[in-house]
Amino acid sequence: MKKKSVHYLVQAALIAALYAVLTILQNVLIPNSATLAVQFRASEALTMLALFTPAAIPGLFVGCILANISSVAALGPLDMIFGSLASLAAAFIMYKTRNLRIKGIPFLAALMPALVNGLVIGFEIEYFFVEGGFHFGDFLLQGALVALGELAVVFVLGIPLMKMIEKTGLDKRLFVKE
Repeated sequence: MKKKSVHYLVQAALIAALYAVLTILQNVLIPNSATLAVQFRASEALTMLALFTPAAIPGLFVGCILANISSVAALGPLDMIFGSLASLAAAFIMYKTRNLRIKGIPFLAALMPALVNGLVIGFEIEYFFVEGGFHFGDFLLQGALVALGELAVVFVLGIPLMKMIEKTGLDKRLFVKE
């Protein structure tokens, strides 16, 4: 098994801390804006860091766990588990598809947070939080609402963040390619 470098571990830890702090701060300043079905969780823009470093995969996963711990009272431990696993899966797929670009934009990778979270969190909401049994149409609606918020964040904040990182050369100076 390959050992991870200190640089990799520091990157993952910084991404985790930044994600958690941004999410918690947003929920303090604008209550529930980062935890409702239709959310604009600004920290999700950091998912674009998975295009630059594999350290973003565990970083986003741990950051989501930490952020969701702060909302356990409202949503229960299920959201901490499902939401964090959805972030892990989305970041992994984003990293693997990072080089598939159209006119310099990684559209497929950028769609992953919306697709994965829409499916996973949409299911979670419909199955665990809505009374009256599971209804497929309602699952699709819940998933679409989650995906809509994700798409907005990734395309309004995430893509410009990615472009700024590439334009300034930060991707080559900051991120480890392992």
